[in-house]
Parts: sequence; C-alpha cells; structure tokens
Amino acid sequence: MIKNYFHLLRVPQWIKNLFVFVPLLFSLHFFEADYFVQTLKGFFIFCLASSFIYIINDIIDIEADAAHPKKKLRPLPSGKISKRSAWYASVLIFVILVLLLFLVNIAFILYLISFVVLNVLYSLYFKHIVILDVFSIAAGFTLRVLGGAAVISVPVSSWLILTTMFISLFLGVMKRHSELEQMSDDQLGSTRKVLAEYSLTFTNQIATVAAAGVIICYALYTVSPRTVSIFGSENLIYTTPFVVFGIFRFMYLEYLNQKGENTTQIMLTDIPMIITVILYAATTVLIIYKIF
Repeated sequence: MIKNYFHLLRVPQWIKNLFVFVPLLFSLHFFEADYFVQTLKGFFIFCLASSFIYIINDIIDIEADAAHPKKKLRPLPSGKISKRSAWYASVLIFVILVLLLFLVNIAFILYLISFVVLNVLYSLYFKHIVILDVFSIAAGFTLRVLGGAAVISVPVSSWLILTTMFISLFLGVMKRHSELEQMSDDQLGSTRKVLAEYSLTFTNQIATVAAAGVIICYALYTVSPRTVSIFGSENLIYTTPFVVFGIFRFMYLEYLNQKGENTTQIMLTDIPMIITVILYAATTVLIIYKIF
C-alpha cells in the first residue's frame, strides 16, 4: 500500500519543484542558512500542493487514464487504490498544506494559491483547450520560480522568468509530441481529447520556437547589464553551452527515442542529462559566488 500511495502522490515528480530554488541560486544567498531553510520550506509546500493536484487530476481522469497504455497502471485506474481512499488522502494533504502556510509570508501564499487554482482549472478545463493547455503548464513552472523568490523576499530577473516560461512550454509541447507518437488515431479521443487538435508537424514547430526562446532569453540574461552588475562578472555566459546541450539532448531523446513524455524519468535516468545539470549547477555556483 505504501508503494501505491507513493505512486499516487507521484513523489518522483517533485523534482519539478526544484524550480523554487532558482531565485535562491541567483540571489547571492545560496550558502546562507536562513535563506536556504525558507526555500526548503517553500519547496516542500509546493511538493505537497503538487501531490494534492495530482490526486485530484487522477480522480477526474480515472476513466481516460484507464484507456491509456501507460496511465492505466496508475493506482486509481488500476484499482489498487479506491476513489474514496484517494479523496481521504487529498483532504489530509490539504489540511497539512494549510497548516504549513503559517510558516511562510503572504506573498508566497498568494503564488501558491494561484498555482493550486491554475492547476485545478487545468485539470477541469484548460487541458482540453489546444495551446492553452501547454501555456497552463508553463504558467505553473513560472509560479514556482516566483514563489521561490517570494519566500525569501528577493527580486527575480525578467529574463529568468521568460527563460522559465519558454523551457516549460518546450517541455509541455514535447510531452504532447510524445503522446501523439505513442497513440493511434482511435486512442487519441479516449485518452486526451486535446491531442486530436495537435499534429506532429505543429508540435515540432512549437518546440522549435520554444527551444529558441529558452536559449535566447537565457543568453540575454547572462549578458544583461543588471546581471553583470549584480554578480560583478561577465563569465555567466559560459554556462550557456550547458543550457543549449540540455535542450538538444532532450530533443534527441524525444525525436529519436520517444522518451519526451516523462521529463522526470529523463532527468533521473539519462546520464548525459544528469552530468549536464550537475556541471551547469557547479559552474554557475563557481561563477556567481566566485569560488576559485
């Protein structure tokens, strides 16, 4: 049962909430305990909020997931966990979530509420509307970054927000591309209706635009006068190749191996991607905090 609830809460998907740490990394306070603890609180709260939303989404989609070749193995559509038990779990998480909000500031709470409302609306309506579905996913990641900035009361660069938006758009549309590759025409309507509004050509074009947006916005962030002034260095531009490689690697994994549907699995299992993320993080810390 523990394993089933682990899957119901989608604990591996918590890796997406690491976006909460982005403002801390670029705030010059990464090694200060108070700032780190506050961000850790924000991360954990977003993890619980994400699990709450996943449960609600799975309850809503139980019939559609039962027709999906992979999602039918999830605890709810497979019958390993009943609907009633899932509702009880969601209520318990919601209560814990509300209690934890007393530990953070109002600005963070507002971003979290926006995150929850957005994702509930996504589960009910937005995911059925072409293009708006992937924009909703992008907005969710952006709210994580804004929440991470709010919880430690630091400003966040507009370029970083744009980079976050484009990278989440990229991941969202690549997920749609992967679903299109794996589904037959008969399955599209029974699993995710909005997929019938997409095509492989259309998703390829959106992915290309989004990938270019990520690279351009991040590159401009590294060389912007505000960035250079704050960090006292122009060397952040040397982290750009890691971002470019990561985007290209993800595209390779999807277009040639059809692995783009599960971003978390890629981030946790693909060795070149893991090495790229580690090298990017290490290089960024060395440059920003001048650790030589």
